[in-house]
Amino acid sequence: MVDWIILAAISLVSASLAVQWLLPRRRIQGDNFGLSSAMSLFDAVFLFDGDRLISHSDIALDGFESVREWSDLCRLLHRDFPTFPETPDAVRQEGALVVPAIDCTVERDVMCEWIDGVVRVQLRDRIDRVRPSQRDAQNPIRPAMEQAPYPVWLLDHQSQVRSCNAAYVSLVRKVRGQDTDLTAPLFSGIHEDARLGAKTRISISSDDSDNKLWFDLTVVDHPEGCMCYAVDINAIVAAETAQRKFVQTMTKTFAQLSIGLAIFDRNRQLALFNPALTELTTLPANFLSCRPGLSSFFDRLRDQHMMPEPKNYRSWRNQMNDLLEAAEDGNYQETWSLPSGSVYSVSGRPHPDGAVAFLFEDITAEITLTRRFRSEMDLMQSVLDKLADAIAVFGDDGTLAFTNRAYQQLWNESGEAGFEPDTVLEVTRKWQEHCAATPILGEIRDFMEMRDNRAEWSSSLQLRDGTNLTCTVSPMHNGATIVRFRAESTPKVLERHQISA
Repeated sequence: MVDWIILAAISLVSASLAVQWLLPRRRIQGDNFGLSSAMSLFDAVFLFDGDRLISHSDIALDGFESVREWSDLCRLLHRDFPTFPETPDAVRQEGALVVPAIDCTVERDVMCEWIDGVVRVQLRDRIDRVRPSQRDAQNPIRPAMEQAPYPVWLLDHQSQVRSCNAAYVSLVRKVRGQDTDLTAPLFSGIHEDARLGAKTRISISSDDSDNKLWFDLTVVDHPEGCMCYAVDINAIVAAETAQRKFVQTMTKTFAQLSIGLAIFDRNRQLALFNPALTELTTLPANFLSCRPGLSSFFDRLRDQHMMPEPKNYRSWRNQMNDLLEAAEDGNYQETWSLPSGSVYSVSGRPHPDGAVAFLFEDITAEITLTRRFRSEMDLMQSVLDKLADAIAVFGDDGTLAFTNRAYQQLWNESGEAGFEPDTVLEVTRKWQEHCAATPILGEIRDFMEMRDNRAEWSSSLQLRDGTNLTCTVSPMHNGATIVRFRAESTPKVLERHQISA
């Protein structure tokens, strides 16, 4: 009888030890299981016979009281372990499998084993349990992308996140908060918007902010779905936005100019133009908005008769090449006389980064005024040349402005003006060479230096050949002075007298 009691005790102890081998070490009650908890419980064990829970460790009851079947545990673990098998048949077929956490930075996993018809599920801390090589085999993105500085994640065929790296987790928590479901994709509509292997620009917004975060998204095909890579391009987008605002500001500024502006980039495509360009060239805005090339732009100008007609097409092409080279050097400056009668001043200037700017200015009014002034000057010169008196006109600064034919014959002048106009001192010295000594020339110089109380006066002087001249000095508006020489018919002495102005 005693032997039976001892045998029963030994059997009970052995059974207890066997159960204790299955069960983990007991931990303090009251903690909650979850990846986001700093006091998570590990080594929780569940035993399943098919889909039915038949046993569990005491510690596993904490937070898992509702687990009765495999589907209950699958539902609880799906958020942090989305690859946890839907049925225990997957464990039976594999014999043993390790389910990694969706966040590859978390050193926890779920160990599933098939042991004599029973499925053992253990929630465990995998530090020091699994070698790095084994961990790499368990997570498809871990080998190369765990330390990647940009978000990387695996989407399954149901558009759910299966695995992700630390950068993706950090981004999700930044946008959606710390306690968020990592299986819900942060970038929605990837399958519809993104092309496999091609970059797609996409933006996301934080739940509590309207500020957008911009990424270049690349999607690569994967047996379990697709692998996604997102590169932060916020700095690029900010630079593009700043550049776009700058261009808009410049466009508004140039819109007020009456000078037509056309800027071609380094590829010789039209990058910027202002409304004045369309008005001056009659080129349609839709044509300019299509960013035509430099050759197309000037070809269209030629077709519109908005530039001088070339003699032949070959010389026209050579002229365009010379034009571009001159513009790149900043030396292109031409005046275009158009068939319509308009006159344009066209200049080319180099810009940074290989760009070239062309300026078109309508100078028809200026040219017309200049031509009219020149015509009036020619008319006045013709009138003066018809006079018998020798006439010299001095400006307010005392320089010789112009003379007539009688003056040039009297003083043996050619009538050709030099680069620098002659001063009254130089002119009177030439007169002195042909005249007898007289104080009149000095008085003429003094008269031109006067600014007030100037009145017309006259006096006589004699040439070295004996010819007597009457010299009349007349003040004009704006400080100009006319000096007139008239030959006397009979020699006589002419006393100086004042003539009322």
